[in-house]
Order: sequence, then structure tokens, then C-alpha cells
Amino acid sequence: MQQDKIVELIKTHPLVKDLIALKEVTWFNPEIAPTAEGLKDVGLTKDDIADAAARLNRFAPYIAKAFPETQPSKGIIESQVRPIPKMQQALTERFGMPLSGKLWLKQDSHLPISGSIKARGGIYEVLKHAEDLAVQAGLLKYEDDYSKLFSDEFRQFFSQYSIAVGSTGNLGLSIGIMSAKLGFKVSVHMSADAREWKKQKLRANGVNVVEYKTDYSVAVANGRKEAQKDPTCFFIDDENSRTLFLGYSVAGERLKKQFATLDVTVDNEHPLFVYLPCGVGGGPGGVAFGLKNAFGDAVHCIFAEPTHSPCMLLGVYTGLHEKIAVQDLGIDNLTAADGLAVGRPSGFVGRAMQRLIDGYYTLQDQEMYQLLALLDETEGVRLEPSALAGMPGISRVLANQEYLQRMGFTKAQLDNATHLVWATGGGMVPAEEMEKYLAKGRS
Repeated sequence: MQQDKIVELIKTHPLVKDLIALKEVTWFNPEIAPTAEGLKDVGLTKDDIADAAARLNRFAPYIAKAFPETQPSKGIIESQVRPIPKMQQALTERFGMPLSGKLWLKQDSHLPISGSIKARGGIYEVLKHAEDLAVQAGLLKYEDDYSKLFSDEFRQFFSQYSIAVGSTGNLGLSIGIMSAKLGFKVSVHMSADAREWKKQKLRANGVNVVEYKTDYSVAVANGRKEAQKDPTCFFIDDENSRTLFLGYSVAGERLKKQFATLDVTVDNEHPLFVYLPCGVGGGPGGVAFGLKNAFGDAVHCIFAEPTHSPCMLLGVYTGLHEKIAVQDLGIDNLTAADGLAVGRPSGFVGRAMQRLIDGYYTLQDQEMYQLLALLDETEGVRLEPSALAGMPGISRVLANQEYLQRMGFTKAQLDNATHLVWATGGGMVPAEEMEKYLAKGRS
């Protein structure tokens, strides 16, 4: 972007100056709408979420057979939610302010099969594609016992087809492992910031890993180009996929059930604030869509991004969505939070969710490392850096008087609030890699 255009953009959108300076910023969206209104922008409904949930239930017998670690949950891929009071106390001291309400952790970091939030959307899209192919070929009926898919006959059938995806790491892991297990030929196009251990894990599962010396957008573009050359290849498009989005959205109703079991009330007098790390936007956008459908106006979703990759904040704040990338402003898109190292946001998610996301904030890499060490010390939970992006959210919300007053929150509501940090990854990080993260955070 030319300098004069940047100057012009700063005049109309002053926050851009702080983004360029890599300062930590918080922006609450003045265009937030009542849920029923905002949901009209999405183009998907509660019925679509129910359809996705039903498909995952159909596949559960197959998953339980193919991945024995999912047998305790009967093939349903879900994570636990738990209170983290010691961490809340440590954050109170760290930020030097009282943090009312109760702080919880949603451990998508420890989802089975691929150890990240991407086990929701990525695995779901592969399963839907497999189902479509098998049903069209007359090999499968919706009322069948899907455990029959765990057979040489089906692996042989799926081996005629291939799947491709571009990824910074976790999405590639979920799609690669699931596709290879079903029998597909699969290629994961990985950006320069993808962790070496993730590439090795994929190769160990029989996945073709294509490496790039550039960022996420180039990996996606090349993956898409390669797939177009092969009529049997299905490209999973993280930037625009409604199927991925729906896979994530199932989390909303499931969380509602978990909270009901744990006697956690969510309603107007007991608001729920959810803090979601954001890369290209599909994962947090889909989860937020599911949460809005499940809890309505009682839930408030906030996206968190690294200071070096604030793509969704930039896109929604300026209204330019995918027509602007952080690199256009000279921001380098280099961050230790590999899953969040995205320069250009999903235009589909930005537009669909623009009146449903309460706010956005950025944080520095060092903050993520320090919070990683703090969570290990206080609660004994180990995550990867990007999964800590949601942790300062509670302080950003409670410190912002303008937002709290505009939304009309009373002291009683804030005292009764539930704050949920969505931990997005880390369950499969090798021990020696985790020690490096912890050492960095402690130093």
C-alpha cells in the first residue's frame, strides 16, 4: 500500500497507527447487534449446525474403531472445560486489578487425534467429503453403522481420491491424520512458520508435506493451484470453507450441555465472555457462531491476535476484510504463535461475524510465553504459545469502561460472569519442545 494511502487510512481509522507500531491494542466493536439480527449476516442456520452434529454422531462408531483413544467418549471428539481459580488469582496480581467473575479453560488443546481446535473443523470436513463420495458411489447409506468404513474395502475406495490443504500447522495435522486414516492420498502445504515436529508427525502418518519459505497465504494459494490440476483432488479452503466453519460451530451446543452438567448458569444476569485466539478466522468464527446460536445475547465473543499478525482486527475495523493484509502496512506477520501467523483474514468470516463479535485485541509474543509458564505453574496445564492468546481477555474486558457502560453491564452481572479462555492447541507438543516454551516464559 502506498504511503499516502496509509496516511489516509490512519486519518479515518486512528487505531491503524498503533497496529503499525506493533502496540498492544483493544477495540470493541460499536456495530455489535442483537444476536437475532447479527445471525442474518451468516447465511447459515441452527439447522445447519444440527446437520453437522448429526453427521459427527454417524461417524462416531468409525472414529472409536479407527482411533482407540476416543473409545471412552464413544468416538465423539470433545474436550473438557474446567475452572482455573489459581490462574485467575495470578492474573489479578499480574494485571494489578480485581478480576470479578469466574475464569474457566476450554481444553481444545487436548482434543484427541490432533491435539488442537482444528480437530473440530478439519476432521469434520474430511468426514463430510468421505461420506459424500461413499454415498454417491452407493457404498454407504446414512442409516448404516459407519464403523464399516474402517475396512480395506473403503480404504481402497478412498485411495482413488486425494485431499490438499494449506496450513501453518494444526489444521494440516487434523486433516492429514484423518485423511490418511481413511485411505485418501493427502498433501499438506505448510508455511515457513510451521513447527518441525508437526511436519514430522504428518510424514509419520503417511502424509505428503510440501514446505514453503513464505507465509500462510502462499501455502494456501499453492495448495489450491495444485488441487485444480487434479480432478480427483479435493481442496480444503481454510479461508472460505462453510463446511469447516460448521464443524467448529457444533462446539456451542456441546458447551451448553457441559455447563448445565457443571451447574454453570449462562443468561442475561450471568453473562459469558469467551476469548478465542484468531488466525485466518475459521475456527474462532465457527465456534462463535455456534455459541451465539446456543446462548444468544448472553454470550460475548472476543478475538485475540498477535501484534505482528492482527489480520482479523484490521479487516473488520477498516471494513476492508480480505482486501487488506497486515503486510500492506509494513507489519511483518512473524510470530511465535504459529497458528495465528496469518496476514490476510477470511473475508467470509469477517463479513459473516462482523456484528456478532464484541471485540478484538492484540498481544505480544513474550506475553504468550509468560502466560504459558504461569498456567503451568498455577494449574499444571501445558499449552502451545498461540493457545494463551485468550488469557489476557478478562483484563481487557474489565478494564474497558466505555465498552462495559455501552453494553449496560451492572456490577452484579460482572460479579456473576463466566470468563472462558478457549485453549486452541498444545496437547501433542513434544516434551523437549514444551520445555523450550516454558524456559522462554520463565525467563
